[in-house]
Amino acid sequence: MIYNESVFEIEEIVGELSKSIKECQLVSEYVTSYDLMKRSEEVSHIQKEFLEAKEAFERIEPYGKYAPDFKEKRRALRKVKRELDTNELVSEFKYHETSLQNMLDYMTFDIAKSVSDEIKIDAGNPFFEFAKRGCGGSCHVG
Repeated sequence: MIYNESVFEIEEIVGELSKSIKECQLVSEYVTSYDLMKRSEEVSHIQKEFLEAKEAFERIEPYGKYAPDFKEKRRALRKVKRELDTNELVSEFKYHETSLQNMLDYMTFDIAKSVSDEIKIDAGNPFFEFAKRGCGGSCHVG
């Protein structure tokens, strides 16, 4: 890659964009919800229970239904996972995390499309359907 004034100009613009993103409301809500979740003793306790249930289940999982207490340990894992997922602070964080990720996905898409319509975007989000992903299988037709 040849570094010229254009590259340095783009680097400066990216720095300004990054700063603007960090100052936006979505990032502020994300950071706030993350901090609240991480400081919560209740969430910490549920996470600890989840990890313990997960480890207990993973120890017997290879044996499947033949392991003693397989159903009970699987049920206990699902129960604590649901408790974690439905916790208000955790669900609030996940909502803000998804909102921020969507914004970043759309920005990436817009930047790529401003360069060329042929650029393929992998947003990592199955609901990010309008982006071209891979070759769609038609490139393998001979």
